[in-house]
Amino acid sequence: MRQFLPFALLLAAPAAAQGTAPFTIDGHGFATLQDAVDSVRLGTATILIAPGVYHQCAVQAGGRITFKAQQPGTAIFDGAPCEGKAVLVLRGQGSTVDGLVFRGIRVADGNGAGVRTEMGDLTITNAMFLDSQEGVLGGEPTAQHIAIDRSTFSGLGQCDETPDCAHSIYLANRGSVSITHSRFERGRGGHYVKLRVPNVSITDNSFDDTGGRKTNYMIDLPEGATGLIAGNVFVQGRNKENHSGLIVVSAEAKTYRSTGLRIENNDARLSPGDTTSPAFVADLSHDRLAVGANRLGAGIRPFETR
Repeated sequence: MRQFLPFALLLAAPAAAQGTAPFTIDGHGFATLQDAVDSVRLGTATILIAPGVYHQCAVQAGGRITFKAQQPGTAIFDGAPCEGKAVLVLRGQGSTVDGLVFRGIRVADGNGAGVRTEMGDLTITNAMFLDSQEGVLGGEPTAQHIAIDRSTFSGLGQCDETPDCAHSIYLANRGSVSITHSRFERGRGGHYVKLRVPNVSITDNSFDDTGGRKTNYMIDLPEGATGLIAGNVFVQGRNKENHSGLIVVSAEAKTYRSTGLRIENNDARLSPGDTTSPAFVADLSHDRLAVGANRLGAGIRPFETR
């Protein structure tokens, strides 16, 4: 598995953005992120973001925009969501988030996120989502494609602040979601990954729940899905709200067929002292899943039909 951004990078970041133009497009500077976004209109652009801690947010209303840190891990967005939703509210034709850090985001409805996707394909790479209600949230009722790679999700989720839970990642669309080479840890409620999509690819990730509190499933596919879950490492923590399963399929509905969903070559363990007996895969779809060989520690049952 690839290396994740070290937390030391956060400590090394300047306390505030330097200079008068922390956001640049092709060398042209902007004082605020929203000014830079607005200048793109329906075009295509990369917004380079200087090192610093920013209490800003932006709404993308059109175009294709890449939000890119000049140096990964040093452009930190601290709180300050737009529209009571997220630091980046995305409803353009497409968006890429590269190397940014999002932390401390909370809103009244309990869904404060680093990134809220409402329209357009989305790629997230080398990003960090820390100590917020939610990391990445949203989707659209079309064939939207979302890819998340080499990113860290830590201290996210909640079930205490509002009637509905928030999760580290919660996405819904009628296209696909891919999550690769990423780390999930220290959840604070809800699920680590919750996807209401027909096609998923969740590979080569690390799920470390040993420091979690009031968490639920590692991966929740509440309406079913096909695709691949492989090469992941799971450690189930002791302080959970729901111990019953690590990967759960169709717990709420059977919107999407799950026949052929491949779950293989994963490694799962219980944290020391955990005496529960969860199912590695809990299936409520009653479709024919393709559960292959997985390396399971003591106490974890391979499969359960509910």
